[in-house]
Amino acid sequence: MSKRYEFLIGRRYLRSNRGNRFVSFISTISMLGIAIGVAVLIVVLSVMNGFEREVRGRILSLTSHATISAFGSGLPDWQGTAAKIGENPDVVASAPYIEAQALLIAGSKSSGAMITGVLADYERKVTSITEKMEKGSFEALKGGGYGIVLGTELAKALNVSLGDRVVIVTPLRKVTPVGVTPVYRAFKVVGIFNAAMYEFDRNLAYINLQDAAKLYRMGDDVTGIRLKLTDMMLAPQLVRELALSLGGGYYIDDWTRKHANFFRSIQLTKSAMFLILLLVVAVAAFNIVSTLVMVVKDKRTDIAILRTIGASPRGILTIFMTQGTAIGFIGTVAGVMLGVLISVNLETLIHGLEAVLGVHFLDAKVYFISDLPATVEWPDVIKISVTTFLLCSLSTLYPAWRAARTQPAQSLRHD
Repeated sequence: MSKRYEFLIGRRYLRSNRGNRFVSFISTISMLGIAIGVAVLIVVLSVMNGFEREVRGRILSLTSHATISAFGSGLPDWQGTAAKIGENPDVVASAPYIEAQALLIAGSKSSGAMITGVLADYERKVTSITEKMEKGSFEALKGGGYGIVLGTELAKALNVSLGDRVVIVTPLRKVTPVGVTPVYRAFKVVGIFNAAMYEFDRNLAYINLQDAAKLYRMGDDVTGIRLKLTDMMLAPQLVRELALSLGGGYYIDDWTRKHANFFRSIQLTKSAMFLILLLVVAVAAFNIVSTLVMVVKDKRTDIAILRTIGASPRGILTIFMTQGTAIGFIGTVAGVMLGVLISVNLETLIHGLEAVLGVHFLDAKVYFISDLPATVEWPDVIKISVTTFLLCSLSTLYPAWRAARTQPAQSLRHD
């Protein structure tokens, strides 16, 4: 007999017959269970990927790929240092900055913030702050103009808008005839940015580098130099090489270290969710065992006849493995298609559901972002598909082995 009969019979057993439609129903349920499990796993991992990519993009829109700063009070001769750094072909741009904490006061409102002194022409080359402006202009930060650019949430907390005055109170102290008083200065709000990330919008404020140097008594020194690289993934290694080329004695940082705990927690959560949801897929895959056991019992007479006319135990094994793997394959393919479809349209589905229910699922104060992005990464899809198919294939071994042990018709007893 041709070996094709094994696959033809295995495929035929997937369809219902007049004698027993219940077995076919159970097979369909197994396929649906596998499809739903695979789809859920793809959607969850896509959301984790999209969340990580979105947050990383928003973080890097206001922070640089890497920074080099000096130990101690400040970095002298930043122009010469930036020129040496710029000789490296992997460095796209560099920008000096002064960074310090301060208390912002506007009328009866006050709030702590991180003050960053920058040069607008340099800063636009290493970050995307100019693209995040909601009101005013970032270029309005001129030396001696004492202008300030606030995040949207910080502006709300201080209840200020363009043209209003904000007093920056520094941790520094000065001695006056009336006693020791803090160093402070009034600044005019010249811009408001919206990074769509609560942590930045609530805690960041920008002023001109020269104004920051005067306010914090830095002289000609700066806190450090921000760097934009050709490949942000090279940041940890490249910034170290740059510091060594400058002679050492510098403090280096990059985006992977600055937010290491955050990105590490995302990867840990992603791995944990994969393992947990894989158990759901495994439960659906092992439902194939009960399905095939019922099929073997229902087709016991057919198996005996096949053995009588010459089918080998291996052939019987192949028949039922074909049926089980077909269930797994169809369920896996359907789950991949469903999961990718939902992931691609997830934001639209979420916005529609929010409109219907009248609620907002994601609070930017808690989840950093207000949307739920999803990014389908095909290596994850392939890993899910292969793992699911292997689980389904393993589930067919025991029932198929039981079927292969069935004896020819002449040795069967009548019940």
